[in-house]
Amino acid sequence: MVNAVTESKLLFVNEPINDILVNELQLGEQLNHCVHENRRSHFSLMLAMLTDDVRDHAQFKLPHTEVTPPKTDEDALRKLLHVNDGQPLALNSIEDIPKYNQAELIENNKLTELRLRNAITPNPLSFRDDVKHINMNVVSNTSIHCQKRLQQKLNEDKPNTRLNFKANEWLNVINKSMLNSDVSLSV
Repeated sequence: MVNAVTESKLLFVNEPINDILVNELQLGEQLNHCVHENRRSHFSLMLAMLTDDVRDHAQFKLPHTEVTPPKTDEDALRKLLHVNDGQPLALNSIEDIPKYNQAELIENNKLTELRLRNAITPNPLSFRDDVKHINMNVVSNTSIHCQKRLQQKLNEDKPNTRLNFKANEWLNVINKSMLNSDVSLSV
C-alpha cells in the first residue's frame, strides 16, 4: 500500500494536486522506468490517464519564440557583400537598347567575353516591365469583340466600371412572376 502511494506521488512530481494529467511531460521519467522495470500495468495506466486530445500533447505546447530578422534592404546587403547591382527586369530607357546587341560577339565566337560582360554588368531580362502589356501577335489571334474591348480599355484612362446590379429588385421581380404563374396555373 505504501509503495502504491509513493508511486502515485511520483506520477505528479512538481504538479499541483488538483491538476489533471494532460501530457507526458508531467510524468517525468516514470514511463521510462516502467518500461525498464517491466511494469506493464503501470505503463498502460499512465498512458490511459493521459488526455486523448492530440493538441494537448507536449510537442504542440513548445514555447513560441519570435525571431525578428534584422531589417536590411538589398542595397545595404550588396554593399556589405561587395556584390554588383542586380540584374534589372527591364530597360530603363531607350538608350539602353544597344546593350542587347550581342550578335557580333556570338558571330565572332567570343562567348567567354559575352559571359564576362553579363557577369560584370548584367543585361535586363526584357525590354519592358509592363504587366498590362499584351503583345500584338497575341491580340491579333483573339476575337474581334476581345480586340475592340482591349482597344476601349487602352483609350480610357479610368478603370472598367461594373454595371449596377440591384439584387433585391431582381428577386422581387422573380417572386412576382412566380406568384403570377401560380395564379395562372390554378385558374
